[in-house]
Formats: sequence, C-alpha cells, structure tokens
Amino acid sequence: MAEVEGASDVVDSFESDIRRELPPLAHITHIEGLELEYCGERGFQIIPSDAKGSAQVHITPDAAICPDCLKELFDPANRRYRYPFINCTNCGPRLTIINAIPYDRANTSMACFELCPQCRAEYENPSDRRFHAEPNACPLCGPQITLLDAKGVIMETDDPVRRAVDLLATGRILAVRGLGGYHLSVDAASDEAIRRLRLRKFREEKPLAVMVRDVEQAKRIASVSSEEEQLLTSSQRPIVLLKKITNNLISDFIAPAIPNLGVMLPCAPLHYLLLENRFTALVMTSANQVDEPICTGNREVVARLQGIADYFVAHNRDILVRCDDSIAFVAAGKPQLIRRSRGYAPRPIPLPDVLPAVLALGPQLKTTQCILKGNFAYLSPHIGDMETPQARDFYAESLTLMKRITESDPQVVVCDEHPAYFSTRAAEELAAERIIRVQHHHAHIVSCLADNGLSGDVIGLAMDGTGYGPDGNAWGGEFLIANETGYQRFGHLQYLVLPGGEKAIREPWRIAASLLKSACGPSWKEIALRLGLTTDSSICDLLDRIMNDRIHSPLSSGLGRLFDGIAALTGLRRTVSFEGQAAMELEARASNATGASYPFAILQDGNKSHIVDFSAMIRAIVTDLEKGTSRARIAASFHQTLADVFTAMTCKMREETGLQRVALSGGCFQNKILLESAIDRLVGAGFDVYRHRKVPANDGGVALGQAVIAASLMKKGCSYEIR
Repeated sequence: MAEVEGASDVVDSFESDIRRELPPLAHITHIEGLELEYCGERGFQIIPSDAKGSAQVHITPDAAICPDCLKELFDPANRRYRYPFINCTNCGPRLTIINAIPYDRANTSMACFELCPQCRAEYENPSDRRFHAEPNACPLCGPQITLLDAKGVIMETDDPVRRAVDLLATGRILAVRGLGGYHLSVDAASDEAIRRLRLRKFREEKPLAVMVRDVEQAKRIASVSSEEEQLLTSSQRPIVLLKKITNNLISDFIAPAIPNLGVMLPCAPLHYLLLENRFTALVMTSANQVDEPICTGNREVVARLQGIADYFVAHNRDILVRCDDSIAFVAAGKPQLIRRSRGYAPRPIPLPDVLPAVLALGPQLKTTQCILKGNFAYLSPHIGDMETPQARDFYAESLTLMKRITESDPQVVVCDEHPAYFSTRAAEELAAERIIRVQHHHAHIVSCLADNGLSGDVIGLAMDGTGYGPDGNAWGGEFLIANETGYQRFGHLQYLVLPGGEKAIREPWRIAASLLKSACGPSWKEIALRLGLTTDSSICDLLDRIMNDRIHSPLSSGLGRLFDGIAALTGLRRTVSFEGQAAMELEARASNATGASYPFAILQDGNKSHIVDFSAMIRAIVTDLEKGTSRARIAASFHQTLADVFTAMTCKMREETGLQRVALSGGCFQNKILLESAIDRLVGAGFDVYRHRKVPANDGGVALGQAVIAASLMKKGCSYEIR
C-alpha cells in the first residue's frame, strides 16, 4: 500500500508512472484508489510491516542475477567482485529463503547475517539499487562458499570456486548448491564423467540438462529461435528444450536418442563463476536419488548423495523452500511450461471471478498443490511423484508452505477420484469440513480454462497416459464437453488391454502385442514373431491367455499407452527406463519426416459414446513395416493420423453442441509435433483453440483444475455433474 499526497494531476501522474515504469520484478494484479484527508506530509519513507490484519501479499519468485549485478560480479574494482551472493532489488532469491510473510529480512534465512555499515547504507537509501533488498550482503557480512569432500569435511582452500572448477575439469562429480536446491554437475564434454554420473544416479537414459554461460554458447550446441532466446534470458531462467545441432562440444550421452537438449542459462552468481572461461557447458541435473525431492541442506546432501557426488560446493545461506528448475519449450511460437517451479512459483494465477477458498491436493505424478484465495490461484512449486517416503515428506512440507504464504487454511479439500493415490489418502487424513473428489481429465480441461481466464462450456481434448475413470478403467484419450461444474464424455480412444498392468507400461512390447491382437485377430502371434516383438512363440501363447482371461490386464484408453505401443511395434523401444521415453523417441523419429495419415474409424457404442477405432491404422502400420517403410515415415504418419482424429472428433462435437472453443490439455500435448499439428488443424477448421500458458499441460496443472471445479461447485451451490 502506498500513500501519496499532492495535486490531483501529480497523483494521477504518479499512478501512471507506476504502470509504465515498473521495476523488473514488479507485477501488478490490480490498482485501487482511496481518497484520504490531506495531512501535509513531506519526504518518502517505508514504515515497518505490521503483522496485524489480513495479508494480501504475493511472494515474488526467485529471479536470476540481473545485468547490473552481473557487471559488478566481474568488475575487479567493485567490492563484490566475484562474490557468489551478489544481488539487488531486481534479482536474487525470494521464495526459497522465506520463512514467513511479510517478506522482510527478519523473516528470511538472511536474518542471521547482520548488515555491515556499507550494506546497511545501501539498504536504507531510497535512491540505491539495493534499497530494501532483503538478501543484500557482501563478502564482509554475508554468506560464504565452502568446498566439502565426499564425506562432508570442509577442504582448506583460498578459493573454493576456483578449486571446484579445477575438479570439474578433471571429470569429478560435484554437488553444487543453487537457489532452490543442489545440482549434480559434471563437464558436459566428458563422456566418462557423464557415464559415471548416470551409473551412480541410476539414470541410464533419461536426458540431462546442461547450463551454458550465455546465448552465444547455447547457439553453439542448439538451434535457438527468438522466442526461445527470450525464454532462456528471462529472469525465470527455465530449462528450455532446444533442437540439437551437430557439434563435438558436448557429449552425445547427455540426451541420447532424442533431438532436443534441455539448456538453461545461469540463474545464480555462483553458476557464472563456474562457467567463467573453462567449459562450453556443464551438466546441471537435480541432486537427488530416483523419485526423491531435490536436496537443499548441507548435511542432507552429504547423507543422501553418498557414493554419487565426489565433492560438494556448499554455502551457509539456508534454503528454506525446495524449488527445482522449471522446464519449458516453445510451440507454435509461444512458450509452454513442462514443470513450473523456480522462477515462476508461487506467482498466483489470476482467475476471472472471486471463488471460495479451497485446497487442492493434486494427482499422484508431477504433483503440485493449489490454494484459491479471492480471485487468485496459488500453485506450489513442483513436488514430483509420490512414490517415496522422502517425496511424501516434501508433500507435507509443501502443504505447510502454501498455507503459510497464503495465510489461509481452507476447510474444503479437493482430491482426485482415484482411491489409491497418496494425495487422496492425504485428503482423508486432513481435518477438513468437506472433501470433494474430481475426475482427473475433467480437472485437466478446467485447468486449461483457468490458465486462459475462461469459463463456461468447452470442447476438451484431454490426452495423457492414465487417469482414473468412473467406469473403473484407465482413461487418457478423452473427448469431453466440460465446464467448471461438470462434464460429459462425448467419446474416447478405443480401450486396449494392458497385459500385466503396470508391467506393460515398463515393457511396451506388451502393449504392441495387445494392439496386434485387437487389430489382427488370431493371426497376431505370427505377425508379432515376424516383426520381432518376441522370438519365442510360447511367450505369445502365454500373453494371449493373459489377455483373453484379463489376468492383471486392465483396460486403458490412454493416448500415452498408444504411443508406447506404436513405439514398440515399430521396433524403437521394447522397454523403457523412464516415463514418456517411448513417446519421446517416436516423436524424435517423426521430427524430420513426413507421412500420409493412416485410416481410422469413429464408432458408437450402446451408450452413444464415440469410439476412435485404430484397428485399420495398426494393420496399415504392419503392412508398412513388412514392406520396409522407414520408421521415421511411420512415426510421422502416426502423428498426422492423431491430428486427423482430433479434427474429426471435434467437428462431430461442434455439430452436436454448437461449441466453438477447444481446450487442449494432458501430458501428450508436451509433444511439440502433436500440439502444433492439432492447433494448425483445429484453427484451420474454424475452432478457437486454447492451450496452456502459465501452468503445465501435464499433471503439474491438475491441482489448478481441481481447485476451480470444487470452488465453482460451492459458489453455484450445485453437485458434481457427470452427464
């Protein structure tokens, strides 16, 4: 709140300047004016925060080092020369050092560092760039870097950063403490160091992110469009997925079998010092074990990464909020988030209306939480998959954080309909007045609506791997007519059997066998043997019995599972080591190829639901494989077929409903080819197409949809409607 006195034209000019001359990290949600009695005050002052009353504070996300601080960092004449914690009002840590609101130094992990006279003078001078910069510090009064050996013992060295650079250059694996947690880092040019990192972290094939000094370095290893450059250099500094270019500057083991690299620019001064003049790029991957949250504490990282990191670049400024790197890509000329965390969270999502307070607990994978307060949705930083005790501890930690920074404790809790999800069980354990269960794919579509500031009926395409369906089957290829309070399942992709259940997801050759059996009937086993899905006919016989008797073989309409099956059918990927691997490699094959669409059919069942039958497509793919058509062309044709399916189904939905708006959501729309071709075809067919902007299309955005659905039901006083 600002109190201003003066002539009316001067006050109007002041308000205009606020809008026009915002500081780099400022963000206006709305401005309200109130006339006060003239007091004759003179001068400018910031009065201490008052903890009384109801706070409407929006915590600023962490921001990468600004150009002014970067210049000072490498200026030998500056008193902060090579100081790894240089910051000002326009950059530096925010969310990750906060303990309570309001955001004052006393409520941050900087409270234990008493400002020296020079820093105090800057902090109290309204004309200084560091005026009320809460993390303000210098080498005399601020945090310090230490270098630890593999056992966590401090190493004696005059310059820990230069020593860390030397260790990286000799192939060592270092854990480096950044803004929101530790990274595991190695020289990106070293095959041996990357192999050793993968072996120790049990990350056999999943792509690794790299950090480069500047855009010019990024352009030496990847193609960078103007939109991608804008993302790379933004204060959020996400990992940006860029198309590789042929080079011998970094190892091929960083992102095998896919055409993209995850590239980011430094977000902290320490990163710039590490990259000063020695490396083209450094691998910077989250410092954690599989399915565990990122490490933040010094003792924690030494304990959890024993046997992984050779050395630890630590410091004594506590990280109070875990915040992993955000991930984004550009499709159809616009950015889209894959993971929303450091740099973006917890900036609220504005909603078109004021809604009741609710707490949404998210799904099982790529989990985030969401609290609605007024006309804003506050999404937590990325939490991850709820598969380990450490991840569940982080989940509880995040819930405490969200209540603290919103100063709210909603008594209406929202969760997924799946009874076995951790978040569902968590909802039942909270002392809530009411629990509302929301269908997964309905939440996806409403998330997209909220992301775009929309409300009302829409055609929704919810395309992902799996989500609990009210019929007891796994959904994931859904054509919905939806709004904030209910949905109708207009149609879906044909159910396929997953022989072995979860095992089929890890071994997609099983899904390929299921596709063959569904499309080709009794001859499927001979075809499977000819195509090399297996060389043992007895395995085909066993799988046939498993599918016939539905032994541990659920049904799925998931588009993600169809991607897995086609990747296996074409010989790209029999088994996977991480989620989405088969689909990524199928997209990679299609990226530089063209192909004609395959045939498909749209059928109606007894309930008048429209079913997309891919049997003809599967048979056509078999024919192509047997006559030697390239896998790249088959992959391209498969993507084109999906675009045709989307267009045909949405046109049917428009004919029956008159709806013109289409919302695209679900993890499959992280596939750039699929997203761009869907947008192109649907816009060409006259639809208004909406895709995600501020939150991920994957399950990282589900909590937002859950929250808006539940709050809308409460506001309208109606029950959840499944038409």
